[in-house]
Amino acid sequence: MWARKDQVEHIEPDFENFTLLAKDVDFKGVVNFDGTVRVDGRVEGEIHTTGTLIVGEHAMIKGIVSAGVLMNSGKINGTITAVEKIHILKPGVLVGDIRTPLIAIEEGSHFHGMCDMGVQSWSEPAAVSIAS
Repeated sequence: MWARKDQVEHIEPDFENFTLLAKDVDFKGVVNFDGTVRVDGRVEGEIHTTGTLIVGEHAMIKGIVSAGVLMNSGKINGTITAVEKIHILKPGVLVGDIRTPLIAIEEGSHFHGMCDMGVQSWSEPAAVSIAS
């Protein structure tokens, strides 16, 4: 209808931070990430991310894990806190205590430990109250 000049829109791609610890990586220590993290190697220590932690089928993690969402297809032995959800996928193995408001365990995967799905926020230390 009306003649318009061709307008080029500059769309900023919404790239989320993505970190990969590949199959040959063997890491010991404490790591903090923003965004999504995929581990296919071995980690001993602590992993902290506010985003999603994807544990690949060949990955092995021993230690403390905190994430927004945990998707595990590998082997984890430790204490896990997920603010949103833990999803254990086949053939994943999770041994240890977990704290999360939501959990999904796929048939063919394994979980051994205690699960706390209480109503308090997992991103803050738990408050202890004593009723009089």
